[in-house]
Amino acid sequence: MDRVAIVHENFRRRVASADLPSGAEPNNSLTNEEAVGLYQAQVLSRQLDRISRHMQADGEGFYTIGSSGHEGMAAVAHALRPDDMAFLHYRDAAFQIARAQQVGHKDIDRDMLLSYACAAADPISGGRHKVLGSWDLMIPPQTSTIASHLPKALGAAFSIGAARRKRPQHSHCPADGIVICSFGDASLNHSTAQGAINTAGWTAFQVTPLPLLLVCEDNGIGISVKTPSGWVEASLRQRPGLRYFSANGLDLYATHAAAKAAADYVRTHRKPAVLHLRTVRLYGHAGADVATSYLPRQEVEADEANDPLLHSVRLLQQAGAMAPSEALACYDRTAQSLASLRAAIRQEAHLQTAQEVMQSLIPPPRRCEPRGPLDDRARQQLFAGDYPGLQQAQPMSRLLNYALTDLLAQYPEITLMGEDIGRKGGVYGVTQKLQRRFGPDRVIDTLLDEQSILGLAIGMAHNGFLPIPEIQFLAYLHNAEDQLRGEAATLPFFSNGQFTNPMVVRIAGLGYQKGFGGHFHNDNSLAVLRDIPGLIIACPSHGADAVRMLRESVRLAREEQRVVVFLEPIALYPMRDLHRVGDNKWMDVYPDLEERLPLGTVGVHGQGEQLALVSYANGYHLCRQAQTELEQQGYAVRVIDLRWLAPLPEAALLAATENCQRVLFVDECRKTGSQSEALITLFQEHGRSNMARLTAEDSFIATGPAYGATLPSRSSVLTAALKLLQG
Repeated sequence: MDRVAIVHENFRRRVASADLPSGAEPNNSLTNEEAVGLYQAQVLSRQLDRISRHMQADGEGFYTIGSSGHEGMAAVAHALRPDDMAFLHYRDAAFQIARAQQVGHKDIDRDMLLSYACAAADPISGGRHKVLGSWDLMIPPQTSTIASHLPKALGAAFSIGAARRKRPQHSHCPADGIVICSFGDASLNHSTAQGAINTAGWTAFQVTPLPLLLVCEDNGIGISVKTPSGWVEASLRQRPGLRYFSANGLDLYATHAAAKAAADYVRTHRKPAVLHLRTVRLYGHAGADVATSYLPRQEVEADEANDPLLHSVRLLQQAGAMAPSEALACYDRTAQSLASLRAAIRQEAHLQTAQEVMQSLIPPPRRCEPRGPLDDRARQQLFAGDYPGLQQAQPMSRLLNYALTDLLAQYPEITLMGEDIGRKGGVYGVTQKLQRRFGPDRVIDTLLDEQSILGLAIGMAHNGFLPIPEIQFLAYLHNAEDQLRGEAATLPFFSNGQFTNPMVVRIAGLGYQKGFGGHFHNDNSLAVLRDIPGLIIACPSHGADAVRMLRESVRLAREEQRVVVFLEPIALYPMRDLHRVGDNKWMDVYPDLEERLPLGTVGVHGQGEQLALVSYANGYHLCRQAQTELEQQGYAVRVIDLRWLAPLPEAALLAATENCQRVLFVDECRKTGSQSEALITLFQEHGRSNMARLTAEDSFIATGPAYGATLPSRSSVLTAALKLLQG
């Protein structure tokens, strides 16, 4: 007999014989009716775990990380309001069921069975994954990426205070709401959790409103590795800025009382708190996991003897709310009801085609209130001494500053956040004066933690804001890339488009910084971004395009709910010249306010048909230099700027090169994993020939005079072009 069956039979036997565990008396935090309702939620959670194992064994179900042992979370849900946004640990089925009870949602059992079956009718993921989540219940879906939901929960909590000052059109968290985020004791040790908890304390320490309730469900083990006794309390109790609460998660009444006290503290003081719940884990980690293979049988059986359902039966009996016989009857009725539901959904359709699976990668557009730019007089006041500069040629960094100023003025829901972007104005001055113009609540100087920066943005986007976070250097993104891959980009996919977190992530990157910083400030690999489904990557090469593309990126995020990475080439921020010092041919006048460059378009310079040079960012600058020299030698050349690196502007690019005899792809990223690989493949698939590529070497970038040794150069572009033309 497996452990699932053993726990089931032990429960039935012990309740039938009134052989119940000892423990504290029930307190008066719950009425009898409330306590019975929470027990029913606990029972449904347990029986769903049992039936999920049977479904998997019969090929009808595909996910068996269960909630058994964590059923006390039903009491936590009851202590909160149903409009408090909840980011849940994957063992929190009881929480979702209890919240469904709060709002009178009658079909939560069927909904969750559909999810276990990966049925297309699953109301949250549409058959893409078994996730806890519901739009009606204010529970965004969460998969099993460890602790990755803590940073965005912090961001959502921060957004509630921000929305009190400027409420966005699409905000749906109440002004007095709080955010709950639950996680396991093993996840507590993850750097993402530690960073988020530190950021919560850092924020509260500065008396900034942050109504966030963190719940650590401590079952004492992570898969097979035990948590040291006392570690969770020692780690959480003395955190600056966080109030610590604790309870025995096996005790329905005690859990509710502690959760109510913690939630009331967070709601009243607008400060974060942590609730430490001691739980047990039943059935092992997941379906294929056998706990007795790494734990002594005595320990496994001791946890099973502490089954929270047994404690609930005892407490209900002591409170006079329900007799053990009634509790057992409820348990059996629930099993029978789920068996009937299982039979009813057995024929539900599943996703079959790639198109069906991918349908929710791109979220649906949303209706946005039209907002025009400021009138000229208001802009003069806003820009003040910078206003005359709008009519003069400027480098990219200055033009981006102007664009951000106009966008912040036009859209009150836009919020910038990042390291050094406020008072300092950014490492390269792109955000200068913006905090002075719009205030520290819209241009936020964050602590040094990229995970928390992106999490802040994701969470604020959950509540209707349009965040523009900044990652100071592309190399720093690797500290936090899972916030894009595992959270931002997957949310529409796993919620069937119901939940989104649209934003524009500004990242300064790429190479050619003339010896400054080496690899840590010159990162010429975009591979980690290019393979994220649904992500848009914009990469401008000169100032006017940067402005037009930033406006389009904001439109894509605001109206089409997309996640956009706006990659800004650092070496081109101050670039003024094209061919020689002082020619000022790489500066532009600030474009008219209505000008944008739509996603999927390319830039074309020249009409030559002998050779097309295809590039982006710094490579486009080099190609323009090489173009002039080639034309002086009598060759007819055109240069194409990709602009949008994901999704690649395939149709526009093929059209722009259709009548060209040869094509050279110039790619400043490394040979392996670069854009050029995809471009060569694209052209071959369309029957094109006479192609070549010039890329950076598969190397990191050196500091000092050798900064450009591994990168394409003006001379290497010229040499590669002549070789192709003459070959």
